Amino acid sequence: MTTEIERKFLVADLPDLSRADKAIVRQGYLTSPNDSAELRLRQKNDRYYLTLKGGGAMVRVERETEISAEQFETFWPETAGRRVEKERHTGVLSDGRVFELDVFQGDLAPLQLVEVEFSTEAEALAFTPPDWFGADVTSDNRYKNKTMATNGVPA
Repeated sequence: MTTEIERKFLVADLPDLSRADKAIVRQGYLTSPNDSAELRLRQKNDRYYLTLKGGGAMVRVERETEISAEQFETFWPETAGRRVEKERHTGVLSDGRVFELDVFQGDLAPLQLVEVEFSTEAEALAFTPPDWFGADVTSDNRYKNKTMATNGVPA
């Protein structure tokens, strides 16, 4: 079983992203926001994925497999009304940890969120975010991508 341990924050000040990798992401959900688990389709540049995520906030099960463009397109229509588009910038913090900063497009613009993954819960809880990170929204379900895909930007 694969476990994801991550924290999510609003972005207070956009950092210098000149050294970060950039990907164009579109994702859609085959499950509704009310389901305890989520089944997601994701296109990241020219690669395609099917991902299952369990319920939870900071710690949850995650299983992902790469799929073909044809498989993606077969199921994509079923995600209508439950989609997210964003630019993802992947970089490295001064402490060596990797961050993923999402700049949302379309109806979710100008929202910006940043996530950091950890090896253990203790490591996640001990993390001191850099100054450019804003409020911690890890446990705020309104900021889950699957919720925002149907409900929009949290008020």
